[in-house]
Amino acid sequence: MPSAAERTRTLVQSTCSAVLLVPGLRHLPSDRLMPLARTVGPEGDVFLDLPADSPVARAATHAEDGDPTAVLEITDVAPVSVPHRVRGRAWVSGPLTAVPGLAGPGRTTLRLETEEAYVDDLWGAREVRPGELRDAAPDPLLGHEAELLQHLHTAHGEQLRSLCGLLGERTAGRCPAHMPSVVPLALDRYGLRVRLCEEAGACYDARFEFPEPVRDVAGLSRAVRTLFEAAAR
Repeated sequence: MPSAAERTRTLVQSTCSAVLLVPGLRHLPSDRLMPLARTVGPEGDVFLDLPADSPVARAATHAEDGDPTAVLEITDVAPVSVPHRVRGRAWVSGPLTAVPGLAGPGRTTLRLETEEAYVDDLWGAREVRPGELRDAAPDPLLGHEAELLQHLHTAHGEQLRSLCGLLGERTAGRCPAHMPSVVPLALDRYGLRVRLCEEAGACYDARFEFPEPVRDVAGLSRAVRTLFEAAAR
């Protein structure tokens, strides 16, 4: 399974919704607190681009009593329609400072020094140390996951339903009897997670691990094809 640090790093570098919470500015509408871009530096700090005239940028630039402490809150929502779509959240907190000369016109780059990080997602909740976040790598499917899940959902519904047969005794009799909908929920280099929902409204997740971690989309295609072939036997 991906480590907590890998999951956190993946969320930080993803396109998931994020807000930057700064003391004294929490009353602002969430769209005024959203970074335009975010990256992770070599030391594990998070660099955020915001409009130069945003209240957050002004607060970091003109702080008089030391650097304000901010919290970057990231919310991960499944890219396909499924009950309980929030897949997880991550938080990174620490001092916030302005970094001149990095941003383009009309933008300000802020540096969030990682002092604490935390993730609460489909795998569970865990604190992540700054050094762990610094050394972790994002999932190699990060830039393709949403598109791949949507493709599986729209073009491979029958094959997804066939995965029910691989669940063994845990769901013996349940899949054939209730014919749950099977929705692809999450992908990473280690495997595919689906959510099965029965007509009565009960939902449960199942995860199918790949024979070996995949490195790219081509490797993922082979792994998913192998999984569907196993389910068809």
